[in-house]
Amino acid sequence: MSPQLWRAGEWFLRSGIQQPNGGVARYYRTDRTCNAPVSTEITGYAISTLVYLHSLRHDERYIEAASRAARFLTRVAWNREMAAMPFEIDPPAYSYFFDCGIIVRGLLAAWRASGDDEFLDGAVAVGQSMMRDFASDKGDFHPIIALPSKTPEPRDRMRWSRSAGCYQLKAAMAWWDLFEATGDNCFREPYQRVLEYSLERDDEFLLHPEQSGVMDRLHAYSYFLEGLLPFVNQPRCVSALSGGIVRLYALLRKIAPEFARSDVYAQLLRVRLFADWAGAVALDGLAASEEAAALAGFQASDADLRINGGYWFGRKGGEVLPYVNPVSAAFAGQALELWENRAQINRHLLI
Repeated sequence: MSPQLWRAGEWFLRSGIQQPNGGVARYYRTDRTCNAPVSTEITGYAISTLVYLHSLRHDERYIEAASRAARFLTRVAWNREMAAMPFEIDPPAYSYFFDCGIIVRGLLAAWRASGDDEFLDGAVAVGQSMMRDFASDKGDFHPIIALPSKTPEPRDRMRWSRSAGCYQLKAAMAWWDLFEATGDNCFREPYQRVLEYSLERDDEFLLHPEQSGVMDRLHAYSYFLEGLLPFVNQPRCVSALSGGIVRLYALLRKIAPEFARSDVYAQLLRVRLFADWAGAVALDGLAASEEAAALAGFQASDADLRINGGYWFGRKGGEVLPYVNPVSAAFAGQALELWENRAQINRHLLI
């Protein structure tokens, strides 16, 4: 494990970003010296991160923290009465399709690492909720539903998180993971359905009138590229990966002087490596080294344990934004580790 990843791991364990009940806050805000509320999605990401850390360095603290986070999702966050996973639990007003997919993948990571069937059962329940509660009459999946009614929230094409789009493929990948874990064929078709409509619509996703909006969509578009990985050797997926990497690189370089997100650098670097390992898209080593160098500059160094070792969300106009972000830390830490050590990992360990 590299020093940068060890520092990021210590931030997850010691910063207070994970609450005593196991839930993980959306981010730490340095200008207000406080954490944002706990997010079920971010808790799912944290589980996957802690399991990945444990795969490299068998420090039991990682598994203990991952298990606490998983139990928070299965015992506290999961609403048995509604059979739904809320976006936040106070109050449980909405459920997000994308968040549920990340939570399923986190619970499956915890199950693989611990062997605790509680986590597999929880993943199956959330995966079934995704199929049951988010399906639309158009054949796609609603991005957000209100609770407890489970009625879909209005969509907004200008806000990617409130639209159905190709970014949902990473969440849908959770169904394919569930199929692999359980052998239940009911989880195959919905992933393949999202894959099909994502491949048909990905070209239009990056359209936005503002540069900052395009940068935010680069983050979401990266989810689409990551979601292709189960079928990475199919010709259409190879073509989408190849073209997507080129498009992502060009727009990131263009917009970064104005607004740069650390997670976009990390996601692009990771997908380059996974595509190269699969023999789908040859690695552009020069571009990857540029991305790694830029990404390393986002890791925070501070005497304050709430900050030190974490990763800044981004920069605008050359100024660091006041968010130390678990997702940024997870993606950046993994991307740099994979780049520096070039040790191929299983797709299930992709955070």
